[in-house]
Amino acid sequence: MIPAVILAAGASTRMGRPKALLPIGREGETFITRLVRTFCDAGADDLVVVVGAHADGVSEAVARMPVFARVVENRAYERGQLSSLVAALDIVDRPGVQAVMAMPVDMPLVTQATVRALLDAYRERPHLVVRPALGDRHGHPVIFDRALFAELRRTDFSIGARAVIAAHPRDVLDVPLTDPGAFQDIDTPEEYERHTGRRLDT
Repeated sequence: MIPAVILAAGASTRMGRPKALLPIGREGETFITRLVRTFCDAGADDLVVVVGAHADGVSEAVARMPVFARVVENRAYERGQLSSLVAALDIVDRPGVQAVMAMPVDMPLVTQATVRALLDAYRERPHLVVRPALGDRHGHPVIFDRALFAELRRTDFSIGARAVIAAHPRDVLDVPLTDPGAFQDIDTPEEYERHTGRRLDT
């Protein structure tokens, strides 16, 4: 099993409002509902959404969806994104879990095809880390083999998961992909307008 984890605990300070709840795509769709649907449709074995700063709103949005996703609250979300991934590991880490796929909520345009391609790549050529690559750029989601779970848990949250990846350069599988959504962070109102064609209400 390879559970998927959507990291949606941040305070969205640069956006000025909860990114997870911003509208995108079809009517009524938001960053979080789009990603939940994408991962479910791509065949994720299990799905966990980590909430924090805007826990009530994000949890309610997930609960209203017709698909099943578990929600876990990271009360230490201010310690960084890795703290949210570790909170999810405490939920999904059990016998039979081979790896975990982590996805930040600020990249809602990733496609089902990308998720499937990464899952297929890991299953065909298992590595400690599997991630999208476009030239010298690296994107999301990222798959971490269970052999890294203990290392992720003990890594300084302020440094983040990149330090874990950097520690294993020979066991990282970069999967060539051209999906723009795997490489586009939407963190500011300007990025939101550029990538979605929408303007934030003032």
